[in-house]
Amino acid sequence: MMEEKRMPPEAAIFGTANGVFFMAIFGTLWAYTGIMGLQWPGGTQTALLIIALLIGIALCITGFLLLRSGRKFSGTSAGSKSGKKQRNAFNLIFAAEGIAIAIAIFVCNATQITQLIPIIVALIVGVHFFPLASLFGVRVYHLTGGLICAIALVAWIFIPERISIGGYETNAYMTVVGLGSALVLWLTSLQIVRIGRGIVQNAETR
Repeated sequence: MMEEKRMPPEAAIFGTANGVFFMAIFGTLWAYTGIMGLQWPGGTQTALLIIALLIGIALCITGFLLLRSGRKFSGTSAGSKSGKKQRNAFNLIFAAEGIAIAIAIFVCNATQITQLIPIIVALIVGVHFFPLASLFGVRVYHLTGGLICAIALVAWIFIPERISIGGYETNAYMTVVGLGSALVLWLTSLQIVRIGRGIVQNAETR
């Protein structure tokens, strides 16, 4: 739990809100990947995409509400310094993840193994949660990262690249990894919202 690191409320709330935004946005992007992999009729895919987008928007709104709650605790310099350090560290981790994904996609395209792009990207995303767990003191990020890596590995080892679902050929790598990762990220987001609300409540009662 984030409280165990005894961060100032502003820094802790920033961490939770950042987590919610990340899970919401990238969960929705993973859902898009999974839905596109299904290759179902256009109307069905459109409906699924709208549902995924609405979930992402709803979670982002909760993130904004957490940030607004954190503003009332921004009076201490210690909180500001801690928050700035977290922002810098988060940006560094996020940049490293982006560079690793870009390199992985380039290598997959160059070696003509583009079918593995969803799996490799998921592994990179999963691994990047481990330093975030230490940075923000959120132990659930260990589980998040582990589950996303597990989904990618299970898809690669046990599931054929293409399968038939409902009479339509499906890109199983995209669908399993995409929808599985989206579900993990969205569920993690709900847990982070709960943690953030707990931090706000605890700070208000002090």
